[in-house]
Amino acid sequence: MPKAKAHSGAAKRFKKTSAGYKHKHANRSHILTKMSQKRKRHLRGT
Repeated sequence: MPKAKAHSGAAKRFKKTSAGYKHKHANRSHILTKMSQKRKRHLRGT
């Protein structure tokens, strides 16, 4: 039986690190002027 491949869509979105997995959170790419400072601040982090 062939080796199972990782889902290519997921492979592009997640990066494996020694501690676990990293991924980009939603709502932080564009149209940030409409968003309150509080919302943007809480979305910061990794």
